Amino acid sequence: MTASGMGLSGTTPQHGPAEPPLRLPSFDNRANLRQQVAETLRSLLITGQMRPGQVYSAPKLAAEFGVSATPVREAMLDLVSEGLVEVVRNKGFRVTELDDHELDAIAELRGFVEIPVMGLVAEQCSGPVAAAVQELRPLARRITKAAATNDLVTYTEVDNEFHTRFLALHGNAHVVSVIRDLRHRSRLYGLEALVEAGVLAQLSEEHEQMVDAALARDGDTMRRLMTQHIGHIRSTWAGRSATSSRVPGPGSG
Repeated sequence: MTASGMGLSGTTPQHGPAEPPLRLPSFDNRANLRQQVAETLRSLLITGQMRPGQVYSAPKLAAEFGVSATPVREAMLDLVSEGLVEVVRNKGFRVTELDDHELDAIAELRGFVEIPVMGLVAEQCSGPVAAAVQELRPLARRITKAAATNDLVTYTEVDNEFHTRFLALHGNAHVVSVIRDLRHRSRLYGLEALVEAGVLAQLSEEHEQMVDAALARDGDTMRRLMTQHIGHIRSTWAGRSATSSRVPGPGSG
């Protein structure tokens, strides 16, 4: 049995309206189930489809995914180490909640790192780097397509791949590691509302604009795009007012 189109009936009952069904992928014939399950769960957490305070049972989640309980339990323990969920003894795992201050801090730190690094990638974009940037264009288009089709799991997974591969072109593995961790800790609860409003795909076009800026070796445009893009974390994508954003501007630092 596959997990596509199935609801997440493996949650511990809560008061109030039932959680909407999640769009889960199939894991048939996929290597490293633990990693694949963890990536999907992260996406569900980041987009808010797995809600803070909700308790999830590993065996019941496994039934939804159509896999054994072991890789799901191992994946959830990985998420515990990242601070995304916490163990609830004899029940399962509870999704942790980030407050506005923590989300502001994540956006601010990402801005300090990603904006200047992406500017440098653009300014140094020639030869093999330019070829590698061109290979990111199909990913950018997949992000926009996932946004247009309300496939938020694919959206966040491909978005992570796009940004980490782009940053890796700077040649500093520590930058990639830090940003990957910060991205995993983000919460983008506003994505579903943006899909319903029909604007997420439009906003997602910024990814292809980044490819264009890099190929033009336009560092200023890249820094402007990244400032705008990271600003969405604490405004449009997070379903919050932009007034709380602390993303540094292109000339900061």
